[in-house]
Amino acid sequence: MSASVIIGSDPSGAPVPVDIEELLATRLLVQGNSGSGKSHLLRRLLEESASLVQQVVIDPEGDFVTLAEPFGHVVIDGSAYSGDEIARLAARIRKHRASVVLALDGLELEAQMRCAAQFLATLFDAPREEWYPALVVVDEAQIFAPAAAGDVSDEVRRLSLAAMTNLMCRGRKRGLAGIIATQRLAKLAKNVAAEASNFLMGRTFLDIDMVRAADLLGMERRQAEQIRDLARGHFLGLGPAISRRPVAVKIGDVRTRARNVIQGLTPLPAAGQDMEALLLAEPAVPEPVPCAMPLGPEAADSGELLEQIASYVPAGEEAEVSTEPSLFAAQEQAAGVSAVLAELAAEPDCTFQPVAALFQDFTLRCRMKRIAGHGLDVTAFRRRFALAVAGADEADPDWAELLRIAGDVQDDLVAPFLVIARAAQRGEPCPDDAELSRIYGTSSPGRIRRLLEHFEKAGLIVVRTDFGGRRSIGIPALGATTAPVDQDVTG
Repeated sequence: MSASVIIGSDPSGAPVPVDIEELLATRLLVQGNSGSGKSHLLRRLLEESASLVQQVVIDPEGDFVTLAEPFGHVVIDGSAYSGDEIARLAARIRKHRASVVLALDGLELEAQMRCAAQFLATLFDAPREEWYPALVVVDEAQIFAPAAAGDVSDEVRRLSLAAMTNLMCRGRKRGLAGIIATQRLAKLAKNVAAEASNFLMGRTFLDIDMVRAADLLGMERRQAEQIRDLARGHFLGLGPAISRRPVAVKIGDVRTRARNVIQGLTPLPAAGQDMEALLLAEPAVPEPVPCAMPLGPEAADSGELLEQIASYVPAGEEAEVSTEPSLFAAQEQAAGVSAVLAELAAEPDCTFQPVAALFQDFTLRCRMKRIAGHGLDVTAFRRRFALAVAGADEADPDWAELLRIAGDVQDDLVAPFLVIARAAQRGEPCPDDAELSRIYGTSSPGRIRRLLEHFEKAGLIVVRTDFGGRRSIGIPALGATTAPVDQDVTG
């Protein structure tokens, strides 16, 4: 299932889409000199995909905190929390799929690198059941993955570079899709930049960066000059999530803007003012103490922020409040959720996918069908998806009996058990090992044998093999047995 967003238009005015699902698997590198429109491009991508996927923004300049109000991003002020608190916040972010902006503008360079490294490392080390797909946007990536040693200690540089390398090289299997933006490719560590398969290249003046950008775009070196001539907000794009051939893109409009953006020129003071006198004059009253008047809202206590993350609802999932609740509408929504689960369970090899990826796909399908607030967390989804794989119909009295028997079976084991129990209930042949492997999501025959042994030890089934080598499986709670099937079929 494809989910695309429009980031702009090509020279003919045709829309240029970005496939978010493909982007999750292939990552993105954005390059452009200061003023080329990199932040505008990132903002457009974030705004358009906010309702489709979790977003984590590493923001060294505080440019993206304005996403909070319209799109619900949680803003974390990196300067207000200790390293342990940052780690706890990052762990909660993965667990609750909260979209956040980590604002680092209140920190010095070395502190920014240390904070971002600890934050990214915690996201990367999340337990497997929390590997939900997420876009991890790192602006000014050359700060966190420098190509050469700078003014920071070797220890901090190694920590930051290791975290960025893990994000770009190994993050995909953990659901983390890196989107990195840099002013100069020459300043960015090559092993970090090399992992991106999608590129958006903006205006660049230095020859070394133009040539490298042209190489990444598959252009001849004599064509590199056109990168120097790109206007602000114009990029050349290439990659499986964008286009198979280089395409010129004019980035579209955005709904938010940075807090510190400068709009044009500000008139100078009147020429008649005696500026020297103003600068050298003694103050009439004592200057206020800087901290006497807060310049902005205080950072939330870490406990409050953890609660905010825990209660986070992704943009686009807010359930519409109805003044007149309708039983029919509730039944219609429940039927829609069941239909989406059945559709997902019918996908080839769906049982071989991580639960986190399946849950993200399920949520996206519900949004596409305008099912607001499906009401399932990942635990409830795991059970419902297993029932859908087994083909269970809760309205059928025969299935109701099977579901009662399977009430204590673990969520990841319930689908194969129900398939076996359904065959016994109907007196049908015992499912072969290939079918059980598909339902259980494994390629190992040994795991199926161990699965059946586990069911038998738990008293859920009784496996019989007759003198002809045919296997049948009985369900004591049903008092029924499957029809025997030749072991050559079951492997």
